[in-house]
Amino acid sequence: MEVPLQSVPMHDLAFIFAGFMVGLIVGLTGVGGGSLMTPILIFFFNVKPYLAVGTDLLFAAFTKMGGTVKLARARVIDWRVVMHLSAGSIPASLITLFILNQVGAASATVQHLMTSTLGCALLLTAAATLYKAVRGKVSPSSVAQGQETKAATPRHWSLPLIFGAIIGTLVTLTSVGAGAIGVTVLMVLYPMLPLPRIVAADIAYAVPLTLVAGLGHASLGSVDWPLLSKLLLGSLPGIWVGSHMMSRIPERVIRSLLSVLLAYAGVKLIAL
Repeated sequence: MEVPLQSVPMHDLAFIFAGFMVGLIVGLTGVGGGSLMTPILIFFFNVKPYLAVGTDLLFAAFTKMGGTVKLARARVIDWRVVMHLSAGSIPASLITLFILNQVGAASATVQHLMTSTLGCALLLTAAATLYKAVRGKVSPSSVAQGQETKAATPRHWSLPLIFGAIIGTLVTLTSVGAGAIGVTVLMVLYPMLPLPRIVAADIAYAVPLTLVAGLGHASLGSVDWPLLSKLLLGSLPGIWVGSHMMSRIPERVIRSLLSVLLAYAGVKLIAL
């Protein structure tokens, strides 16, 4: 039986289109979907901040999972780097989830904290995105044979734990931080690591972090499952299209414009 187009609610189509556009930008620039999707859900669809954050965390986990499998098969992921950051980020995420459970994720205080922290995270993401657009590829393009272990060694053993904990807390509260901010942190902590391996490590460690944080939010009732399915329905083809268009569109221009939009959204969220 043919289903008339009128039977498909317009807001469902809008969610699918939003997922597609975010997936397209992620595919073009590699910027984390959380920095885009969460503000869109809050501003354009009036989704409560705690639902937007929880839903977007699982959205990010599923969208990055496919990329991680592909990168793992290509053997470009430095798992030592992933473990260093995860050792700090995942415990911090669990502690944050415990506090949210005690206080109440839907309470007015937590909602205000989420929007304010999200605004600050977006400003940091905007700065990191602009930095990458201006500086370009400043890390080494390859590692000399026999130097792989040294390249995957941080400036100091404690720094990945500290920055991992900060990112883990930030991601759990806002769903933002494991993208452009994570790449910038990795470039500072592992200066000898080539950029492709930095990006691969950033994507790989974001999967367990967003999955743990997202499932934790789900246990708190902070995930809208029907909404998540609509966003994924649009984002997966969007990422495929964006990744194939990457070489045809100037990345620096897109990143520069994106940083302005993220900064604008960050200021608006802080002002709420």
